[in-house]
Amino acid sequence: MKYLNFPGTQEKISSIGLGTWVFGGENWGGAKEEESRAAVEKAIDAGINFIDTAPFYGDGLSERIIGRVIKGQRDKVFLATKCGVIRSNGRISKSLAPESIAEEIDLSRTRLSVDVIDLYQCHWPDENTPVEKTMAALLKLQVRGVIRYIGVSNFGVELLKKALTVAPVKTLQVPYSLLMRDIEQDLLPYCREHQLGVITYGSMGGGVLSGKYSKRPQFGKRDARSMFYKYFEEEEFKKVLSVCDELQRYGRPLNQLALNWVRQQPGVITALAGCRTAGQAEDNAASAQWDLTADEMVRLSGCRF
Repeated sequence: MKYLNFPGTQEKISSIGLGTWVFGGENWGGAKEEESRAAVEKAIDAGINFIDTAPFYGDGLSERIIGRVIKGQRDKVFLATKCGVIRSNGRISKSLAPESIAEEIDLSRTRLSVDVIDLYQCHWPDENTPVEKTMAALLKLQVRGVIRYIGVSNFGVELLKKALTVAPVKTLQVPYSLLMRDIEQDLLPYCREHQLGVITYGSMGGGVLSGKYSKRPQFGKRDARSMFYKYFEEEEFKKVLSVCDELQRYGRPLNQLALNWVRQQPGVITALAGCRTAGQAEDNAASAQWDLTADEMVRLSGCRF
């Protein structure tokens, strides 16, 4: 495994991180807790120390699974979770209000069975709460010692600028892959300039860049691959196949090619990779055992799909 410094510190985090939305079960075609726990164990054994989760993933189930696995080996894990996406009476809403964050942090610590969360992130912007109030609330949690670092997810540049006037935000989590490169226009350059670490999700395009789909699959309406990732739509999937054809030329596992292209981008501190099984976790971690050459990076970066 390759490790990078967490921004502004000497702490090392794995360049491949474990994304755990699948473990929640409800948005990825179901998941067995025994398999999920084995996947977390294998990821840790393979050198992955950055684990990212959120209360939204299975209404707390993902956090509970991770909490059970890391008990007794907390020192091996740099633990990241989120706040701001709320479930209530079957409805989902966004709230980064200070009083909501105060409730969420204690619930997450309980589910994770930890006193301190390493990285606490705003999951999505909340247009009804001034970001300055949100950051002030997170700063209080940091002073209390229940979180170590503050991060945000899915923020644009302007919102980042406002957040940074109040709190020492360390990271931005955003979608980034060979298929989705919007952040290259302004977000990635801004983060590089201001020493914000970029954490990528969707690094394998919701799984389409794993190479396992030769035909367009069909998923249920609540499946993230049909409601969150556009790549499974008919026209988009044609583009996916052309990307996979290009990747086949490199003679490497497609998932590892996709992950390495992302993690080797300057400014990216970890590329999150989701999985369902221990074998997939191990295979994703193995991508850090080799690098794309500078020429290969340039060639792949020049492809626009």
